[in-house]
Amino acid sequence: MTEKFTRYDTAEYLKTDEDIAAYFDAVLEENDPQLAVQALGTIARAKGMSQIAQETGLARESLYRALSDTGNPEFATVFKVIRALGLQLHASLPPIQYNVAG
Repeated sequence: MTEKFTRYDTAEYLKTDEDIAAYFDAVLEENDPQLAVQALGTIARAKGMSQIAQETGLARESLYRALSDTGNPEFATVFKVIRALGLQLHASLPPIQYNVAG
């Protein structure tokens, strides 16, 4: 008996806007720019790369390349994709930690 495996694709599990926001938040916590770019590519595929290309004014093929694991898009491209996906970036400071001598 042989086992069949299918390739795991995160895009298949991003069904709702809440799923997408939670996924992107988790990726951003890793502080890895390349991982964030790849995640945007995954989210774009989940939403439909053609739709995202149309909304950003960029060619679909260019988006696939820019948001791939070897892509290195300009920040302007990343920002356009984030907006087209309906995501927002927010800045926050970590909570202040106090050292209490004891």
